[in-house]
Amino acid sequence: MVSEKNIGVFTNPKHDLYVSEIETPGVEDLLDEEVLIHVRSTGICGSDIHFQKHGCIGPTMVVESEHILGHESAGEVLAIGKKVTDLKVGDKVALEPGVPCHTCNPCLTGKYNGCENVEFCSTPPVHGFLRRYIKHPAAFCHKINSLGYLQGALLEPLSVVFCGIRHINLRLGQSVLICGAGPIGFATAKAAEAAGAYPIMVTDIEPSKLDFIKKEIPSASTALVNGSLEENVQKVTGNGTNSFDVAIECTGVESSLELATHALDFGAKLHIIGVGKNHQTFPFMLLSVKEINITFQYRYANTWPTVIKLVEAGIIKLDNLVTHRFKLEDAAEAFKIAGNPKSGAMKVLIEDLE
Repeated sequence: MVSEKNIGVFTNPKHDLYVSEIETPGVEDLLDEEVLIHVRSTGICGSDIHFQKHGCIGPTMVVESEHILGHESAGEVLAIGKKVTDLKVGDKVALEPGVPCHTCNPCLTGKYNGCENVEFCSTPPVHGFLRRYIKHPAAFCHKINSLGYLQGALLEPLSVVFCGIRHINLRLGQSVLICGAGPIGFATAKAAEAAGAYPIMVTDIEPSKLDFIKKEIPSASTALVNGSLEENVQKVTGNGTNSFDVAIECTGVESSLELATHALDFGAKLHIIGVGKNHQTFPFMLLSVKEINITFQYRYANTWPTVIKLVEAGIIKLDNLVTHRFKLEDAAEAFKIAGNPKSGAMKVLIEDLE
């Protein structure tokens, strides 16, 4: 069952990144509704890099001690608690990292992503999934026996994207501007394509990321937005001849939000997935006179069963998003690649498959 020592991938307030041996959970440690998991595959998220490099995201999510990263994971069930009936030993599962309290108002109204007492794995002080062995509530372990561990790890960012697409009720034939060509931007473009949006344009400041989009999503157009606001607006709108029904902002960068505002049609929607600075300046009057509807998003809720179906059916395929793969023991090198914008990496995966 548990055949190797348990190790975890840590950061701390000094911004170190290291792998260290940790306690191994046993079957006797399981609560009745928990399962023991061998984590097989974990994607490095931008938030993991942010916690390691900057020590915080916003004023409340702060690394104050030795902290285990990782929340985009899939693994194998090694043991089940006494009351677990939907899973068995040997099942492949995707791990939903946010465990809500089930008692606060957001939980009771079905919006558990807003849970006031959520324990979100990898967000300090709750340790993440970048460990060999973990315990996790069975209700948040989603069976994926028809998928691979790589695909299972990609279900978490896909949940973020699907939540956004559902939030704005993206419709067949709507034109979409996607700001940011990183993993979330790429997955957003794939989901928008699957939803029948057209045309789709993706922007970024890194040519390599746009080249990746062109290769993987030939139906999408791209724009390198490394000039002034006026120059970027001209690129995106074709010198004012095109505008968009929807913009999905995946960077959280102030200049990108402003560009999106200029590129939108009257009465359009601007949906913000990206995480940015605590305080930003918006082009208030332009948003007002164009009646732009702005919406925000915090994580996701009630998405996992649907995104699993979408991947199982081949409607959305994200496998090629993974450009680099490392063993769990080599996590420090994986983070170096993932945290370097010039590395050419899209999604870096840390695996423990042997």
